[in-house]
Amino acid sequence: MPVERSDGDSLSRQKAALRRLARARRIATARARPEAPAAVARLGHAALVTALARAATGRTEPPVLAGYWPVGSELDIRPLLVGLGADGVTCALPCVVGAGRPLLFRRWAPGDRLIIGDHGIAAPMSAAPSLRPTVLLVPLLAFDRAGARLGQGGGYYDRTLAALRASGPAVLAVGVGFDTQAWDHLPVGPCDQRLDALLTDRDGFRPVTADPAAAAVEV
Repeated sequence: MPVERSDGDSLSRQKAALRRLARARRIATARARPEAPAAVARLGHAALVTALARAATGRTEPPVLAGYWPVGSELDIRPLLVGLGADGVTCALPCVVGAGRPLLFRRWAPGDRLIIGDHGIAAPMSAAPSLRPTVLLVPLLAFDRAGARLGQGGGYYDRTLAALRASGPAVLAVGVGFDTQAWDHLPVGPCDQRLDALLTDRDGFRPVTADPAAAAVEV
């Protein structure tokens, strides 16, 4: 389904209205599905290991999986990160370094101490080395099957993906959420970055495709 494009004040109003609806839907789903973190860990583990292995081909640097520390009703991916870290995957978490700037990613392993940074987000200590993500797990309020994403409105992930895609090796952006966060289509603006794949608690890992029914990945 085509993605609706809009500009200016109209786009801002559309997104603001959608955020209210999407946030309420996500909160309700998070309360109703306490099993979702374990499901995402089970469904996403093998697919992400495969994605990282493919990305490592021909590169000298080891692949890096950048996740996020959940806030509010965001789907909790900590069981997924812990499992991947236990299998030797190099993981990182985002750090907010300033308004209007891309996120910085610092190395994190299960058991590492975290600090509470901007917006109440837990992040690695400043002494942890900064890393460039190979695969980036992206939280969201809503998504559509064409890869459009609706975030909180700060633009951090859009700026981050734009910067990563403009320099260096390719990065795979994977939107993570509940299957109920899917919308038929979302309005997008010129600065919005598309997702490359989706990972949900019931559909598992699916690359973005023009034919969502053909996109299932068995893991």
